[in-house]
Amino acid sequence: MAIDKDSNSYTFGFAIALVIVVGTLLAFVATSLKPIQQENTRKEKMQNILQAIKESPSRDEAEVLFSQRVSEEFVLDFQGQIQEQGKGTAFAVDIRKEFKSIADASQRKYPLYECKKGGNTYYVIPVIGKGLWAAVWGYIALEKDGNTVFGAVFDHESETPGLGAEIALPGFQDSFQNKKMINEKGDFVSVRVVKPGKENSPHAVDGISGGTFTSNGVDEMIARTVKVYQPFFKNNNN
Repeated sequence: MAIDKDSNSYTFGFAIALVIVVGTLLAFVATSLKPIQQENTRKEKMQNILQAIKESPSRDEAEVLFSQRVSEEFVLDFQGQIQEQGKGTAFAVDIRKEFKSIADASQRKYPLYECKKGGNTYYVIPVIGKGLWAAVWGYIALEKDGNTVFGAVFDHESETPGLGAEIALPGFQDSFQNKKMINEKGDFVSVRVVKPGKENSPHAVDGISGGTFTSNGVDEMIARTVKVYQPFFKNNNN
């Protein structure tokens, strides 16, 4: 029996078969690439942590340098108390997943990386929050006192180019260096992200012009997160 290629049933059947074949191929490609994507994501995370302490390794160099610079890892609870300690413990915590799936901040895990560089000790804290359109995140490196900012790196999911997306550029990130988390009275005040042109404090940096919502997101995530680590720093420096 001849197939009527002009019939509706043939057209629909052909379309369905094509969708199945293409879908199968795409699923196969996605599955095949997933291990590579996961490995790249893992190395990119190492790069970001190292960038907070002013190291700029390539993706291929990141793992070796990470093992050299990161001397210890901790996972803290909401009271700043150590719950886990040892290489790999902090790195295993996915703060983006925790932020999305655990609404109660007191129930989240708080990773901390102790880093050694040039004879100095630095602590790198991951932070995550909300920008204008989606998530913003980053890493804050503090000196051993837990007060002085040594470096910062930020990134975003979909902030506006030329506005909120500026948080990922050195001009904004470098403004955090040498800022203080603790005031002269010994109280935690964070490093605030304020309206551009208003920065005149060791506890503040200028926000992004035209990027108020993103700047507020960075401000909020730093203040909310770094406060949790203060008991750890007090105990460590006593």
